Amino acid sequence: MIGRIIEAASGPLTSSRRNRGVALTAAGMVGLMTGSKLGALGLAARGLRDIEAEWRAAHPDFDGGAAERWQRAIDFYAATHTNPTNRALHMVGIPIVVGGFTGLLVWPRYSPPWIVSAGAWTVGWGLNFVGHAFYERNAPAFADDPLSFVAGPVWDLMQLRDTLARRARPS
Repeated sequence: MIGRIIEAASGPLTSSRRNRGVALTAAGMVGLMTGSKLGALGLAARGLRDIEAEWRAAHPDFDGGAAERWQRAIDFYAATHTNPTNRALHMVGIPIVVGGFTGLLVWPRYSPPWIVSAGAWTVGWGLNFVGHAFYERNAPAFADDPLSFVAGPVWDLMQLRDTLARRARPS
């Protein structure tokens, strides 16, 4: 099954390396939902590698190290998540995605906890896609910057930290 997904993702409809990367990453996510673990993660990693290569090709001026690359990812994520409703949906959806992802990896496939994790994964991604489709009106950030898979949860934590700090300040 994973082989067919790779063939489809590498076909004529995905002419650019970025599109192929997005297709492979999505195929990896679908593979995870079918119970594949290592194969799905490998497929997603291959896709993310393609997206990163395209990111670097689109930013030939970038010559920074890991810290500078990380800051670019955080800045890009913030710039593509400006709508308050989208942000709220992500504040709920991303932790659900992370929890679902963890469960899909940890629990034996098709066991009751794995099924709950698959449901959480689906609901979390659904919230994020609704936010982008109807409120932000742009593609999910990972389509242009693969570090967004990590930057998203970190950015959410930063937003939560800032909100809690504002509430804790005396009036």
